[in-house]
Amino acid sequence: MTNALSIKNLSVSVDKKTVLADVNLDIPVGQIHALMGPNGSGKSSLALTIMGHPRYIVSSGKISCFDHDLTQLSPDKRAKLGIFLATQNPIEIEGISLRDFLRQAYNALYRGTDQHLSPKGFLEHLHEQLELLGMDAHYADRSVNVGFSGGEKKRAEMLQLAVLQPKIAILDEIDSGLDVDALKLVCSTLKSIKSNNNELTLIIITHNPRIFDFLVPDAVHIMQNGSIVQTGGPEVIQTIEITGFK
Repeated sequence: MTNALSIKNLSVSVDKKTVLADVNLDIPVGQIHALMGPNGSGKSSLALTIMGHPRYIVSSGKISCFDHDLTQLSPDKRAKLGIFLATQNPIEIEGISLRDFLRQAYNALYRGTDQHLSPKGFLEHLHEQLELLGMDAHYADRSVNVGFSGGEKKRAEMLQLAVLQPKIAILDEIDSGLDVDALKLVCSTLKSIKSNNNELTLIIITHNPRIFDFLVPDAVHIMQNGSIVQTGGPEVIQTIEITGFK
């Protein structure tokens, strides 16, 4: 089985402080993997390292995406290989509509490829994804995340995921701050995107098992103190609900 993402013996520091220690992780194409652990366990550090945040310095080990070595690549080049990161707290961008933001991002990713679209073609693509996700077309007219509720911000992230069509999506606490109804809606949206692209690989980062009432992962990885300390199937989530992360 081909791996979408492979991490070998990865250690990382920020400001000379170790935040990840000897992490090993293989995620096959098309699977949903949960990355869980208490706050400060290294989950977001791993996500930002995969995406190439410049503060996160790889001291040893290797990150590969479809056999491409990511370790020395800039974030934009990683994005062009198909990696997408939805952050915990999406930023607000006043004066730039979600439509224009997505068009510029799409063009940056696919210019010069057979997936590049004309302005008309992009609008058709955008409207197809809005319809797939059950979102009103006027949603794309709004400034990026400005005045959005917590649930709307998460749905905007899902729209970006649907429009940009990455190969690997890392969703960092996509459930944060959502009530049950909003969480159901986000999970339903993810399922719609996944059904439209079976090869999409999802990494869902959370410390709250509630999201997995609505979205079943293929594997669960538990992080503590910057390392993966346990890997198993969905049954691991049941154990966490009973005993916590101890």
